[in-house]
Amino acid sequence: MSYRSAFAAATDALAGSVLGALTGTGDAVQLARYVDDAPDTLAALAAVRVLGADALSPQLLAGHPLPAQDAAIVAKAFESFPASDAIEERTAARRDWATAHLLARLTGDDTLRAVAPPPADDAELAGTAHWQTWSVRMAQLSPLATLGLDGPVHDAARGGALALSRGVSRSILRRDFPTAVRLIRWLAWLRYDGTELPLDPALAAEHAWLVGGAGPRTALDLEIVRHFLERRPRTVPKAAHT
Repeated sequence: MSYRSAFAAATDALAGSVLGALTGTGDAVQLARYVDDAPDTLAALAAVRVLGADALSPQLLAGHPLPAQDAAIVAKAFESFPASDAIEERTAARRDWATAHLLARLTGDDTLRAVAPPPADDAELAGTAHWQTWSVRMAQLSPLATLGLDGPVHDAARGGALALSRGVSRSILRRDFPTAVRLIRWLAWLRYDGTELPLDPALAAEHAWLVGGAGPRTALDLEIVRHFLERRPRTVPKAAHT
């Protein structure tokens, strides 16, 4: 098995464990045990890096505790696969910032923030005229659609509800259900945030589930969608930007 295949398999396995913890059908996720028990330690650490903030979903959305050894595993994953400061990797940098920020929020330890700062340039998120390209980038940033985060990416989502909805429709028509669900996740977050939406995320999520099925990572995204849809919006609904 190639390293790419091993990393993908490890990521799917970890996503399945996180999903079980969120739905109550599995045990609490123990990242340290997951890595210790994995046949390939490097692949397991890569899975923690790839899932990033989503690996912390049971703590953020379901109130599970984060053991110190699990927090240490997230830090070790960063050591094994360092964050990049390349300009062309702004999406990865934003995802890394999200992981570091949430880990600091959960543990009170700011160590990782120094190695995963957010990109300084957010210009490419500002406009939605080219909504096809913009929505793909927002799909890649879907791990930021969670509790405990707010910033330029979230402001872009607030200003792009119509573009996100168009992206969902386009992805479903193209049968690209993983992308569709990641965008639905932003819509569910926006509804929780209090934004009026041109597309109902609950109906879109149900359609994606019934028609497209779901692998472990897409199923995890759908479960996170469900968590947001079941929460009372935190503000009075605001009109969506067009």
